[in-house]
Amino acid sequence: MPLHIELVGSLAAVITTLCWIPQIIKIMRHRETASISLVSNASLMLGVFLWLIYGMMIGSLPVIMANGVTFLLILAILGLKIRYG
Repeated sequence: MPLHIELVGSLAAVITTLCWIPQIIKIMRHRETASISLVSNASLMLGVFLWLIYGMMIGSLPVIMANGVTFLLILAILGLKIRYG
């Protein structure tokens, strides 16, 4: 794939992956997750996991990296949701 296309994909991956970090920081500071939907985040995690598998199947590094890291971040949010209710 051409470099400029990979760069666009990589930039999109970085932005959409890092957007979860402020949510994790907020949860850890306030120890409050009542407004976070467990079902919605679990569904999102499943979708991200499937995107990760898809990325592996097509061999796309931006898809693999973004969804691998996003999966871990959402897993952290779900863990904090379970911990703090």
